Amino acid sequence: MSQMDEFWTRLGQVHARTLSIEFAALAVCVLLAWWICRRLGRDRPRNSIWFGRTVFDGLLFPLLALVFTELARRAMLREQTVLVLRIAVSVFLALLLIRFVARVLAAVFPSSPAMRLVVRTVSWIAWIGAILGILGLLPSVLHELDDIRLGGNPPVSLRAVLQGLASAGLVLIVALWVSTTIERRVLDKAVQDLSMRKVASNATRAFLLMIGLLFALSTVGVDLTALSVLGGALGVGLGFGLQKLAANYVSGFVILLERSIRIGDNVKVDTFEGRVTDIKTRYTLIRAGNGREAIVPNEALMTSRVENLTHADLKFNITTNITVGYGSDVDEVQEIMCHAARSHERVMADPAPVVYLLNFTPDGLEFSLNFWVKDPEKGQVNVRSDINIAILTALRAAGIDIALPRRSLSIESLPAGVLPAGDRHL
Repeated sequence: MSQMDEFWTRLGQVHARTLSIEFAALAVCVLLAWWICRRLGRDRPRNSIWFGRTVFDGLLFPLLALVFTELARRAMLREQTVLVLRIAVSVFLALLLIRFVARVLAAVFPSSPAMRLVVRTVSWIAWIGAILGILGLLPSVLHELDDIRLGGNPPVSLRAVLQGLASAGLVLIVALWVSTTIERRVLDKAVQDLSMRKVASNATRAFLLMIGLLFALSTVGVDLTALSVLGGALGVGLGFGLQKLAANYVSGFVILLERSIRIGDNVKVDTFEGRVTDIKTRYTLIRAGNGREAIVPNEALMTSRVENLTHADLKFNITTNITVGYGSDVDEVQEIMCHAARSHERVMADPAPVVYLLNFTPDGLEFSLNFWVKDPEKGQVNVRSDINIAILTALRAAGIDIALPRRSLSIESLPAGVLPAGDRHL
């Protein structure tokens, strides 16, 4: 009798009484799993892999529901034909696999579109497998895949390849889960420095992924001694085509270890100035005060001139210039400009704002206001604009005019009769 015929035979043996008993047992299993998750997950963070944002969104609920349902199925199998619980076991198993992949990848790569595609693919595969298992077609499908042989010596079945890929993927996801757990539970508490925590997290993840990849390859049946040839080829590739990529990766670890540039520092690279928001293994993200973000290769930070404004001084100097008429009171202009700077909440009181008479220009007296802020990452143009508006308002209230460009035009000669002789100088 085929698996499909067995399914329909079991379906024909189901009665209303047995169905009611199975549904009642399934409800008890689900409620018990829900109650345990709710009790244990009260004070858990919303990004927990085990509990998720809600009780049903984590990994623990389908795991408990699967265990309780399987125990109930085995207990009832001695007394009657079981159908509902058998279907529920397949459903909870598929849900457990989907939740496991989704929660781990969401924790490791929270905003990656590629990870969402992976989760959707795993969901389709899991639900198709569950449906085939419920209908009893899964053994036949696996047998057909086992009969499909791929080239090689000896030939490899398509089923072995797919199982190898699935096991390798699961091992790598487990490695990501372990590295994320170590980062959250150990590194966040043991390492206070953000840059050192980042390098420790990257090193831990790379090590666990390497171990997981080797373990996955060994489970598939790949001879690990053959990797020595691959390592030699990879070394040659790094020496030629991938040297820039390798240099960026090495530079990223050197920057994190030396802490010459740390996350949160204000730096200036060439003409771009901003705050370091993240240091990746290949590049560094620098966000300017106007919101623009630059992606700078780590090798450029190691080989070119970089100004670390945070290491130099915590305060940041901003200047603004203004020109008034020669008839203006110098002391009054200086007091108005200093008062406008002192009144702004972001301007530091120590060192105090200072105004200098910078130049005697053809248009008037040029003054320069110097003030300091300690949070340049919040923007520089906005605070300069606020202070300029305050200065302009105060100068107008005091009757002090902003100097306007003035030029004299002298006409040496014109055709006769165009202008009177007394109007030749304008």
